[in-house]
Amino acid sequence: MTTRGKFLVGVLLVALLYFGINKLIGSGAVFKKAETPSVLLSSIELPAATGGNGVTVVAPLAPLPGTAPADKGTPVVWEVMAWNAQMAGMLANGGPRSTMGSSVAANGLDVQIVRQDDTSKMQADLVKNALDLQSNPATPGLVVSIMGDGLPAFSAVQAQLQKAGTSLQLIPYSVGKSFGEDKLMGPKAWLDNPKAALGKTIACYLRDGDQNIALKWCSDNGLKVNPDETTYDPQAVNFMAASDFLAAAEKYILGKPESRTKVVNGKNTGVKVDVAADAVATWTPGDVNIAKQKGGLVSIVSTKDYSNQMPNIMVTTKRWYDAHQPEVQGLMTAFATAGDQVKSYPEALARAADISAQVYGDQDKPGAYWLKYYKGVSEADRTGDVVELGGSKAFNFSDNLNLFGLNEGGTNIYAAVYKTFGDVQKRLYPKEMPSYVPLDEMLDLTLLRKLQARYKGKPLAPAEAPQFTAGDEIRRSVSKRAWNIEFNTGQSTFTPAAQRELSQLFDDLVVAGRLKVAVHGYTDNTGQPQANQQLSETRAQAVAQWLATKSASAFPQGRVQVYAHGAAEPVASNATEAGRAQNRRVEIVLGN
Repeated sequence: MTTRGKFLVGVLLVALLYFGINKLIGSGAVFKKAETPSVLLSSIELPAATGGNGVTVVAPLAPLPGTAPADKGTPVVWEVMAWNAQMAGMLANGGPRSTMGSSVAANGLDVQIVRQDDTSKMQADLVKNALDLQSNPATPGLVVSIMGDGLPAFSAVQAQLQKAGTSLQLIPYSVGKSFGEDKLMGPKAWLDNPKAALGKTIACYLRDGDQNIALKWCSDNGLKVNPDETTYDPQAVNFMAASDFLAAAEKYILGKPESRTKVVNGKNTGVKVDVAADAVATWTPGDVNIAKQKGGLVSIVSTKDYSNQMPNIMVTTKRWYDAHQPEVQGLMTAFATAGDQVKSYPEALARAADISAQVYGDQDKPGAYWLKYYKGVSEADRTGDVVELGGSKAFNFSDNLNLFGLNEGGTNIYAAVYKTFGDVQKRLYPKEMPSYVPLDEMLDLTLLRKLQARYKGKPLAPAEAPQFTAGDEIRRSVSKRAWNIEFNTGQSTFTPAAQRELSQLFDDLVVAGRLKVAVHGYTDNTGQPQANQQLSETRAQAVAQWLATKSASAFPQGRVQVYAHGAAEPVASNATEAGRAQNRRVEIVLGN
């Protein structure tokens, strides 16, 4: 064997061993972690999308792609999970391999789409591809798609790529997002009383998007979380590690308990308890499997509520990306073209679903299955309860300008999503994830800006935008949390210390972009009741006005409502200064 061949084999063995051990450690099957106290998370923050002022149109219907392979163009392999957020990419390709008449082939590429649900295998494949490209630049490139808020954990592959002389690189374009199918499913009692989740256990794939949904819901409702999946804390929300999203659903369906050590206030009690999965964080078809095979769980919160959380993000190596700039831009153009078609025309969406069925390869799940759950449905589960299942959205070019903040006055939503959940996971899992790669080392928006310049002044199909009706009351509450926003004494103006809390509040509300916001103002009992009532109203109004001024697109007319309670409903004694400070509060309720 040549010297390079030995090096290649050695690096691959190290990469596979590294990711394999990581997965075993994450599952808790081999090593037990040190005792870790449960954590009350500070706000999980995500920013607002801002809309543009361009003319918007509906794209005309284009001919559907053919079925015969194009057999020409720059070869690329695209590894994807079984996830409906990729419908635009499916239509763009025309089939598992690029077909004649497809927008991918028209842009000079020949893409082979391969299902890969194992992110560890995706990481190892990227390392191998980087080494293959090093010895043979004509090697087909590799692009992988993952949940955007799971990329911080995925970025652990950077160390192995650097040994191969390259690094991670994002394609600055997203083909779609989860819009309901990724969800926290739990007992119906959790809807009315989130504190009922304390002492319960959620099965999920750790350090990925679905767990992030559960973590944000806990944060929004002031619930402690136990980050150690090998112990049980009766005063916190616990987690059960699963190897993937389908295995997470199976843990609930089978109901097999795990023996764990009970901890209280971070201390090992020495008591052993059996713990089973009470809830699941998963996505389609995991949610469908739960409903049809066992039932008993409903959607507590999902990406329909946390609508900015989970875009589909494509990752490759910098070695391939830098050497194939025209091809990357062609891929983005192809996806943009198909995104408009999938969003606008049922026949295009149906074709994309048929292609998805071919790619995912489940014999019992034809195109009609993926089409049904792309749209999202409400169905009775095995127990007769009605539960929401599925739900995704395709992205077009305008959606991507919103996502990456390239519209006038826009915010790079994805940059904040990445940092927010990277920081959360790093805090909860410092041993498994001591650090993550800064996004600006992987994301370059130059190609997206070039496309934006190409289309400047031309009519564009519109981006998704939530609509709210003024006066509509919140009928279903998702979360309720008190915020310590400091006001100047007896006034409705903010102290300097309030600015950080307001910024956290802003980002926290934006992730839940499709939920209405109720701002409830409270005072202590100092002063006259009528004056306190008025003061609580003006303070709540000040918060609502601050949010709308910061981003009119994130807080359009009708989204925010204000309620005044004066000194009513104290949460602490007004006999002490500390108690009065707690009663001078703003409570935020999210719902629809």
